[in-house]
Amino acid sequence: MSQLLFRLSKQSSRNNNVLYMIHKSARLFSTRPYLTLGTRVKEVLPGGYKIADILLFDPAEEELVTVPDKTIPKELIDEEMVGASHGWGVFCARHDRSVRISDLYNPLASKSNPIMITLPQLTALSSNYCNVAMTSSPHLEDCVVAIKFVGDHLSLCRPGRDLEWTNILTPPSCLENSNLMYSKRDKKFYLPAPGGKYLFSYHLHSKEEDIPEVQEVVYRGHPELDQSEWELLSSCTRTEYLVESPFSDERFLVKWYARGFYSSVLERIDHITKRFMVFREEETTEGSIMCYTEDIGDMCIFLANSEAFCVPASSCTGLKPNSIYHMGRGLGFYDLATGNPHQYRAPDGAPTLSYWLPPFST
Repeated sequence: MSQLLFRLSKQSSRNNNVLYMIHKSARLFSTRPYLTLGTRVKEVLPGGYKIADILLFDPAEEELVTVPDKTIPKELIDEEMVGASHGWGVFCARHDRSVRISDLYNPLASKSNPIMITLPQLTALSSNYCNVAMTSSPHLEDCVVAIKFVGDHLSLCRPGRDLEWTNILTPPSCLENSNLMYSKRDKKFYLPAPGGKYLFSYHLHSKEEDIPEVQEVVYRGHPELDQSEWELLSSCTRTEYLVESPFSDERFLVKWYARGFYSSVLERIDHITKRFMVFREEETTEGSIMCYTEDIGDMCIFLANSEAFCVPASSCTGLKPNSIYHMGRGLGFYDLATGNPHQYRAPDGAPTLSYWLPPFST
């Protein structure tokens, strides 16, 4: 479990599109998206349990918030959070690769008795995790959990039903860092290939030897940029995400361009977001086409190391419509209409791996 110490900001500033976070320790939590920022241990109890504050970032209010005095089960103390989906965190122990799913970061869940669901030990050869996707909440009978590893491995498991993981070898040197998502519409797991030229998909009951379905992506339209802007984008790292609206059949493919630079403060390579490109899937007489758009209406898209998701801005006061909230290559949001990136100044000690969690329900 990551622990976080941070400096509190006394005021909010928007100079140079940098937003300074304000911290509030007491509030009435509601159903809205949050970003996980780790824990702050306050007390160690007999039996290995700990009492800790859960630290979150609220993008709607642009503030750090605390869920105080939450019990952390001893089983999660030394486990690493490797992903999140449907508001549940997925944790893995490095020493034996045991996996647990928990609602620990849900601010509406029990503070004294968080739910834990134990899955079989991982047996995939790779130990570097890329991201996690689930078909539904893990307590539902038909839930399937999928973990994508860096490299050529994808593992599937049905909580409470499977005694071991199904390990699938993805096409070699093709999907090494692809971001996994589950399509409720198609009932499949999708992995976009680098560049977003192809979509690879696996059905829920895929076996080790199964070959994925492959769909070529056809694009229509691009932003009007001059040569120097295209050259800048060609020097950036690019990541593709497929995201689906939970309220309709709308689907988007997002390309995230970020430029790396050496940070003398962090003493490592850091990134700054330069541009997002969003393509909306449209059905035509020629088949499915991804059409460039700068208008996703009331929607907000959330991207990080967890499964991407959409939220209507009108469902949560303070969210900015037609925007992308991101964490991983900088923390901030991007206005699709203006093309302006806005960076949040992350608190001291903020983990490099944080996860957006969609609005919770009790």
